[in-house]
Amino acid sequence: MFSRTLAFSLSLVALVAAQEKYGPADLQTEASQAHLQQSGIVPSLLPSFNPVGYLNVTFPAVGPIAPGQALSEDQVHEQPSIVFTAANSSSTYNGTTTVIMADAGPVGTDESQGQTRHWLVYGASLSGNGPYTLDTTTGTNVTEYAGPAPPPGSGAHRYVIMLFEQTDSFNEPGDAGTGVQTFNLTGYIQSSGLGPLYAATYFTVENGTATATPSSTAPVQTSTLPAFQAVSGSGTGTASGSGHSPSSTGGSGSNGAASVKVNLAAGMLAALPLLGAALL
Repeated sequence: MFSRTLAFSLSLVALVAAQEKYGPADLQTEASQAHLQQSGIVPSLLPSFNPVGYLNVTFPAVGPIAPGQALSEDQVHEQPSIVFTAANSSSTYNGTTTVIMADAGPVGTDESQGQTRHWLVYGASLSGNGPYTLDTTTGTNVTEYAGPAPPPGSGAHRYVIMLFEQTDSFNEPGDAGTGVQTFNLTGYIQSSGLGPLYAATYFTVENGTATATPSSTAPVQTSTLPAFQAVSGSGTGTASGSGHSPSSTGGSGSNGAASVKVNLAAGMLAALPLLGAALL
């Protein structure tokens, strides 16, 4: 009995240590990374993606959205508000930033041909002490926000919202006031000298029924993410969001499965001391 209690106590210590290392922000950050990988955005649009936090995007007509959520043109007509949450709460992010929204097309799109730019603001600021609210009024609009309008029958287009750091080496573009147009995201990042990509998320919009069958992807399994396993001490669970079907690139529910998983893990950890006492 003593050895079993000792083993449990050691496991409990490990779980508490894991919870101190990982938290809800870590899980949300890892989930956003997984969503972009499962949707094919990484590596087709972004060769790599190592976020330092995650984005909460809120549209006036919808409210907060989840990664990969399918929306209509009317729902995303107005510019969204954005909040950035850092995975590491001890780090500060109060410098200038650039926000970009690009149409990466349906799953399987050849990104070497460029993307449609729907929003680009440089010199935007992050206010607060974390989470940080993005303030685009302090910046310069290269392309003012323009709601998605994919061609009829072209499938579910993936609209990727990205928040970049602006470093001292940033080169201000000379095309301020440009409307929606095709550009090359990779080329723009390199030519402008943008800093690291803080965070990114995406949603989908489809106009009519697709005339072709796009590639499909698997759902994001939140339970396989390191942060979830560390906090919950479990390798089992359900998927976070739906897989990408031929007619939609789908996504998790509006509340986000990741936050549900963290609440569940926290509940499990709270119950462990009682179980430990029972073993005695």
